[in-house]
Amino acid sequence: MDLGLQEKVIIVTGGTKGIGEAISKEIAAEGGIPVFIGRTPEDGDKLLKELEANSQNGHFIQADLNDPEACKKIVAETVKKFSSIYGLVNNAGTNDGIGLENGSPKKFKNSLNSNLNHYYEMAHYCLEHLKISKGSIVNISSKTALTGQGGTSGYAAAKGAQLALTREWASELLPYQIRVNAIIPAEVQTPQYNSWISTFDNPEEKLKKITDKIPLGNRMTTSEEIAHTAVFLLSERSSHTTGQLLVVDGGYTHLDRSIT
Repeated sequence: MDLGLQEKVIIVTGGTKGIGEAISKEIAAEGGIPVFIGRTPEDGDKLLKELEANSQNGHFIQADLNDPEACKKIVAETVKKFSSIYGLVNNAGTNDGIGLENGSPKKFKNSLNSNLNHYYEMAHYCLEHLKISKGSIVNISSKTALTGQGGTSGYAAAKGAQLALTREWASELLPYQIRVNAIIPAEVQTPQYNSWISTFDNPEEKLKKITDKIPLGNRMTTSEEIAHTAVFLLSERSSHTTGQLLVVDGGYTHLDRSIT
């Protein structure tokens, strides 16, 4: 299916690893121009070379989204180079384990800053350009917003707020025909997820316990499956879809565990 993303410029935060990398690649495969944001030059350069080897377009911007000026600079550089912005994928974030018992008010605030504030800032600075393109915003959230996890108050609060902002922005931006949707992944085997699994005494056993509870296929969701949903939501193929919270998780969050 042609999604009509040819030559359309889409910013992807956290776009050089895991889910973000898969989204960047899928945008490029559809003929779009992903502007992928990441902290590490090596990751960005590697992805850029991979796209170029496939005769695909892309652009890397190194940035730390915790820098108060970073989001404004990212948007300015993107517009200077490409003159337009069609879409924004807010994806960057870390499940940092700042809990209620093992955290502190200061750590909680820092967690919110690193997982939530840049979602607003990126959307704010992209807005004038999205008004022109009548583009789309996709927020990547997490099942922790719906289910909780334990020991990760900051991350869960940020992810819940992202869902609230998705509905709020979808409402506010209706006059400009800018669509805003969110994707809620659950168990996706990204490098960050693998690092978390490796902290257990028996990682393989822990992983099997998790996958056994995923109803559809008893397997992890792939980053590519999240990316396929993201590019659909970005495209005009989903032209009458806004304010939606799509759970892409093989039924893990909502289906009755008794069916497994």
